[in-house]
Amino acid sequence: MSYAPCPDPVLGDADSVNSIETLIVPRAVDLGGMEVRRALPSTKRQMVGPFIFFDQMGPAEFLTDQGIDVRPHPHINLATLTYLFEGEILHRDSLGTEQTIRPGAVNWMKAGRGIVHSERTSQQRRQDGQRLFGLQTWVALPEADEETAPDFIHYGADVLPMLDSDGIRARILAGAAFGQKSSLKTASETLYADLEVQAGKSVPIDATHEERALYTISGEIEIAGDRFGKGQLLVLRPGDAITVRASTPARFMLFGGAPMGGPRYIWWNFVSSRPERIEAAKQEWAHGRFDTVPGDEADFIPLPESIGKPRRAFGGVRYP
Repeated sequence: MSYAPCPDPVLGDADSVNSIETLIVPRAVDLGGMEVRRALPSTKRQMVGPFIFFDQMGPAEFLTDQGIDVRPHPHINLATLTYLFEGEILHRDSLGTEQTIRPGAVNWMKAGRGIVHSERTSQQRRQDGQRLFGLQTWVALPEADEETAPDFIHYGADVLPMLDSDGIRARILAGAAFGQKSSLKTASETLYADLEVQAGKSVPIDATHEERALYTISGEIEIAGDRFGKGQLLVLRPGDAITVRASTPARFMLFGGAPMGGPRYIWWNFVSSRPERIEAAKQEWAHGRFDTVPGDEADFIPLPESIGKPRRAFGGVRYP
């Protein structure tokens, strides 16, 4: 997806919940036919571990001859992770990749020093129509890995480890949790898991990772007596082990990891530890110096003119 900042809504006070450090209600953005709810970056919290961007796509209903068309656009110094609950998206990039992502699978695209990609609905799916619902997250890279070669890896749903026991289903997308470990190789300590919990069942969340958050997808969960519905980001307090109980059948994402060793700057689709690198990337895109996407060369998203300066993002620190 392509990033543009937007204001936060007025939020409630969650100080009474000792286990929750920050409660974020995502901002809704209309991308034309599909609503996107952006949980990170937020003025209350810009990053959780290496996660600097967290978008919920849909759920949206596309009729015949409809679909998404995210035109070719660039990224630097980050990795994107796309994960779907419903529908499918056709990914193409400047490495020559053409990959359809479906529910339960992971598309991991490391931008490194620079990559261009598009995300569209295939012609076949346009003929049939579809519901589309999923997440796209961006993970900042350690400074030593920012300018490495771009890469793309697809992990099918059948190769990602799954725990299915006593009313709890957990698919581990990145890192290790609940006795399972993903084969996805990340550049820094990263945790990402998809949990489905039957009503009345509880899930322990340990404090192994320094920074952790939950994002509620559906249903209602309870933490320390307080209940949370769908579409909320709950940043957990460091060092506290908690228990999440499903008040109704519920689904939520658990994510986080080790914080970056310094601040990151974000502007449009660019992330970097150095603001001057973002300025250089702007010029590269404006003057056509990025590679094109084979099979999708005729279109692109122009460099925006109204976003402003790169914003500084670092854990719970506010933008200056």
